[in-house]
Amino acid sequence: MIFPRGYQVPQRLVLASGSSARQSLLRCADVHFDTLPVGVDEDRIRTALEKNGSDPDEVAMELAKRKAFAAAEIDPEAIVLGCDQVLEFEGKVLAKPKDRLDARKQLGFLNGRKHRLYSAVSVCEAGQSVWQFTGKAELQMRRSSSEFLDAYIVRNWPGISDTVGCYKIEEEGIRLFRRIDGDHFTIVGLPLLEVMTYLVDRGLIPG
Repeated sequence: MIFPRGYQVPQRLVLASGSSARQSLLRCADVHFDTLPVGVDEDRIRTALEKNGSDPDEVAMELAKRKAFAAAEIDPEAIVLGCDQVLEFEGKVLAKPKDRLDARKQLGFLNGRKHRLYSAVSVCEAGQSVWQFTGKAELQMRRSSSEFLDAYIVRNWPGISDTVGCYKIEEEGIRLFRRIDGDHFTIVGLPLLEVMTYLVDRGLIPG
């Protein structure tokens, strides 16, 4: 990256995610960062939040915050981006598929119907949450045949195993949809326009 004359590179930026899609989005935007995937008990946290009546967007943000704080404890000198994505279908939150059978069940639920994706990002600096944003997208799936869905999973497994909804719209998954309302980046898993604006305003990247 070529910085303007006199520009001083600020402290490091860390992405607390192992998602190749999120990493690719940032790299394509010419953002320099390190990755530090962290483990949090997503199922336990998600279940507890749902029992307490939390909305899907609140679930996504809480998970993003937990990941940001976990990475910040490991690397306290960095500015950390924590991310999470939640799929909401008919009032329920769907998790990533456990296996091919679970993936097929999820696609069966979503087939021909609408669902919503919430992509949350939380920024942690010096142990404090300093910025957060949640993007929302609504997606309408077309009615696909059982034969197509079966073959789709065979062709795309295990690539879709780490995605909520069992699809990647940047790949063959786009064929599952009739209509999409929301920006591409939110659907991929990172509300990039808002993140870029924050990074520029914060002075972490020139702009």
